[in-house]
Amino acid sequence: MNTPIRILVVDDHLHAREGISDLLEDYSEFQIVGEARNGKEAIEMTGKLNPDLVLMDISMPQMNGLEATKFIKLHYPAVKVVMMTVSDEITDLFEAVKRGAQGYLLKNLHSSEWYSYLRAFALDEAPMSKEMAFRILHEFTRTKQGKVVSPLSSREQDVLQFVARGDSNREISEKLYISEHTVKTHLKNILSKLHLENRVQLTSYAYNKGWIQP
Repeated sequence: MNTPIRILVVDDHLHAREGISDLLEDYSEFQIVGEARNGKEAIEMTGKLNPDLVLMDISMPQMNGLEATKFIKLHYPAVKVVMMTVSDEITDLFEAVKRGAQGYLLKNLHSSEWYSYLRAFALDEAPMSKEMAFRILHEFTRTKQGKVVSPLSSREQDVLQFVARGDSNREISEKLYISEHTVKTHLKNILSKLHLENRVQLTSYAYNKGWIQP
């Protein structure tokens, strides 16, 4: 990755913004292009700076991160949005995905996990943290509906099982003995067939349909 991924950091706490900037400045893959204190500023700065990625806090004054995400994805669909929160409530995750967020990061993750997660975004893997994969599993183990016939091929089903565990493209390629390019192709086809946008949506949908066994 030659061109750094340009990041806008959105959080109403100054120390949180500074901490995120300090965490990422050691990595040449990332470039912090701006900071915002609330959802309204996030929208304004997204229009001015055209970042590749917005790291968006959920709870903020004036306009929260969910509303700002909905606006940004409607008007700037190419901009990726990753929600940041200290909460691991599954309702927050699903609400963020409904508003268009491509990812969801817990603020208490280790710096190396932040790096791996955001770098995968830059490589267009759009990963899901294993913590979130576990939360989705827990939720749908309790509320799972009857199984619905899947339109996916056998190999696509294999890929889906690993996606639901939070595995990256590289991890899936190693486990299935196929190339990362092939994994990306399978994932693209799966999302297209199901009219979904990202791994979080896919995992939630697949559990709900009974296609994934806990």
